[in-house]
Amino acid sequence: MRTVRVVPAYPVPDYGLRVLRALEDAGFETWVVGGWVRDALLGAPMHDVDVTTSAPWQETERVLRAAGIEVHETGTAHGTVTAVIDGQPVEVTTYRVEGTYSDRRHPDEVRFVRDVREDLARRDFTVNAMAYHPDRGLLDLFGGREDLSRGVVRAVGDPYRRFEEDALRVLRAVRFACRLGFEVEPRTQAALVACAPELDGIARERVGQEMDGIVASGHVSWALNNEFDVLARAVPALIPMRGMDQRSPYHAYDLLEHTARVCAGVEAFSGGAPMQALRWAALLHDAGKPMCASVDENGRGHFRDHQRAGAILCKDALLGLALPHEVADRAAALVRYHDRHLSASPAGVRRLLRRLDQARPGEAPALAYQLLDLQRADAIAKAWPCAQRAVELDVFERALSGELSRGTAFRVRDLAVGGGDVMRALGVAPGPEVGQALSALLDDVIYGRVENSREALLAWLYEKR
Repeated sequence: MRTVRVVPAYPVPDYGLRVLRALEDAGFETWVVGGWVRDALLGAPMHDVDVTTSAPWQETERVLRAAGIEVHETGTAHGTVTAVIDGQPVEVTTYRVEGTYSDRRHPDEVRFVRDVREDLARRDFTVNAMAYHPDRGLLDLFGGREDLSRGVVRAVGDPYRRFEEDALRVLRAVRFACRLGFEVEPRTQAALVACAPELDGIARERVGQEMDGIVASGHVSWALNNEFDVLARAVPALIPMRGMDQRSPYHAYDLLEHTARVCAGVEAFSGGAPMQALRWAALLHDAGKPMCASVDENGRGHFRDHQRAGAILCKDALLGLALPHEVADRAAALVRYHDRHLSASPAGVRRLLRRLDQARPGEAPALAYQLLDLQRADAIAKAWPCAQRAVELDVFERALSGELSRGTAFRVRDLAVGGGDVMRALGVAPGPEVGQALSALLDDVIYGRVENSREALLAWLYEKR
């Protein structure tokens, strides 16, 4: 078996090395495989270490426990157990090959083998199909190391077969390309597009996991421009964006190009670390436009109420991908207000905070700052005269920071009086009237009609009796 004497930038962690040594001391060939090898060769190793071995899983379990290592049976049908050392999990899997995939997701049969080369040949991409041993070196049968140096994602063997076996690999290829900043090799790319329709048969939560990884990579803009057929199959709300002329003096690009630029913009304005919901909101902020589009007698496009329609569509899309409700709610709130004019007056700041708090109680300040990044990205992705809006938003940000530092009131709980005060002042019993009065008081405070002090609010209540 020919290996290459390659020393990764980082050694195998002690917890992974301990598992490997225990199995080899017992007479079983063992290698480190998968993501750790790939990332270590790139100089950025993962914490997770996966190991493959010639030992049947029952022997793996026996050997490791005899070595004083905690073991859990996590996937024995596929030959996998998980060792835990110092709180670090190490997945250990018996060499295996897989039969046909009649459901395009799970193998109908798993067969255990004695040769690591057979195991590597059934893996998805060359950069994931390398094995490393600290003594023997790197086993690279399919050119994964060269593909890493060239910045290429390439399927192992026949790409059509790889994607027909497991349609989710279509999205995995895009995720790896986004995460690593790679291109997809041409034959693999052709197979991606041809096999993308098979994603329709994959459970939506699995599709959602992969799509969330693509969005979280920070390179969804690249994916929109280079892998649109794949993304649109996973998120159908994107389909009408391609080639949609916005017919507006405010826009220099079609809807898809505008969206890609907004996605890139939120990365820039947030320092490359936007919240998950902001990234999704950037992707779907204008998804409501196609259903709200109209053209006037002068040929100019209008998209009335697309913000509201887009917020509903965004939330439905994210929940349909089984993403957490809180992420869907946050993203929908950002989409709902992404095109809203923000007044830097005290009342304008408070109004926005109140609306955001109604969408996600307790999260209004954080959402407000994310909304600013979304609006800035939206501005610079329009026609050049609109880019000035990104600078104007700095004025609102200063006003927002000032209001928050002063403890501005934008929730009923922020008022200097409570329900008991209202009942005594108005002479009413507990009931809806109390809540209505507090809500009216908050309106008065927000619009600056009364100061938020106990004395002023009580006087205001007595005056209204």
